[in-house]
Amino acid sequence: MSFPLPNASTDLSGQTALVTGASSGLGLRFAKVLASSGAKVALAARRLDRLEDLAAEIRADGGQAVAIQMDATDADQLIAAVAEAEAKLGLVTILVNNAGIPDAQRAHKMSTELIDRVLDVNVRAPFILSCEVARRLLDNKQPGRIVNIASSAAYDYSGGGAALYSVSKASVVRMTEALAVEWARFNINVNAIAPGAFASEMMAGMLERVGDISQHFPRKRIGDPAQLDSTLLYLVSPASEAVTGTSIRVDDGQGRR
Repeated sequence: MSFPLPNASTDLSGQTALVTGASSGLGLRFAKVLASSGAKVALAARRLDRLEDLAAEIRADGGQAVAIQMDATDADQLIAAVAEAEAKLGLVTILVNNAGIPDAQRAHKMSTELIDRVLDVNVRAPFILSCEVARRLLDNKQPGRIVNIASSAAYDYSGGGAALYSVSKASVVRMTEALAVEWARFNINVNAIAPGAFASEMMAGMLERVGDISQHFPRKRIGDPAQLDSTLLYLVSPASEAVTGTSIRVDDGQGRR
């Protein structure tokens, strides 16, 4: 086996990526970054109008993209989204499990319905999608890359009122580790990114509720999604061929005390 010097290509030509939660925030940025690196991108989320606008933008820039309406709490829709992405763009070789929701409540005040929804979207959905994408890769004897979006909350909870979110994201980290072992021999890499506080629709809602949390951070700022580009591209590109079962914390020092 020979490698280029340096072995750092981020060329995704010929790859098909499925990005969940692509209608806003980090997912929207991830989709545009993957498309700009040559991947065909399937955009999945509930808000179809936003997905269609993003798909049109990607196509206008010379890329390939399709919009797929998907409710992350519906297992049938999750599986159907993978099938639709494959039918329209080819076998999904890159999966970015980005869709997620906060809980924003004290644990003892949460309804059972909210508990179920947080776990369905943050844990059950990425597990189902990962298994469906991996099954199709195995059937076709092809390698693949799965990137789960965890959170720095997986490693640190200050008691501010999002305990279940922290638990769910810790589950995503462990899911990443376990599935990496499950599929390593098939050349399917499973990794995670654990962002700190980055600008997004979800973060905007949090800041509206609790105020400017950035002043408690060492660098006194909220991250820009563009600062995650290089980590994402590393984990889905040839450069990280030997990296699997890893969660990369990108938190600007926010959670290190």
